[in-house]
Amino acid sequence: MHIVIMGCGRVGAALAQTLERQGHTVAVVDQDPTAFRRLGAGFSGRRVTGVGFDQDTLREAGIEEAGAFAAVSSGDNSNIIAARVAREMFGVENVAARIYDPRRAEVYQRLGIPTVATVRWTADQMLRRLLPSGAETLWRDPSGGVQLAEVHTSPAWVGHKVSRLQEETGVRVAFLTRLGEAILPTSQTVLQEGDLVHVMMRTNEVETVEAAFAKGPEAGS
Repeated sequence: MHIVIMGCGRVGAALAQTLERQGHTVAVVDQDPTAFRRLGAGFSGRRVTGVGFDQDTLREAGIEEAGAFAAVSSGDNSNIIAARVAREMFGVENVAARIYDPRRAEVYQRLGIPTVATVRWTADQMLRRLLPSGAETLWRDPSGGVQLAEVHTSPAWVGHKVSRLQEETGVRVAFLTRLGEAILPTSQTVLQEGDLVHVMMRTNEVETVEAAFAKGPEAGS
């Protein structure tokens, strides 16, 4: 996958290096050409000097071929504008914006842009938003037979009740993260866009659960 990153601070440089090691092609955009020094001599991706929400700059970075875009500059406004341009103008599917002011996160989430607040930021969390897949284990019982995990959920589940998700996948939904807040769902809770679903399941059923979450609800059921 080709991935464009706006911002070449410590966060952007770390993301770029990690993604390139994973075999992705990467372009990094920054207004300050000296910032690219953080990438190191071994980085083979594109270095594009310019404003990260300028369409011509993004095209130079390969946004039209990109499968993901990360806005991790030092400015909240720039990050959210760039993320919206990537999503709305260029149709990039996986977009994430780093936000310094957690009070703004709810507003941005409602615009359909997944955000990662600085106070809880980790490279792993940003990578998971850019390359969503499978299950991320959060806890295992001492025997290893049961685990709590965040499972990537297909957009096809949006608008369906938690009860249906549980019935068709065989898991128990422990909680949802919605707009940066944890909520305890009831059987009538409806899944919304941007929800992170955390479930309890048997460890030997992880692959089956991942497939069911990725597939979406059964037609006609």
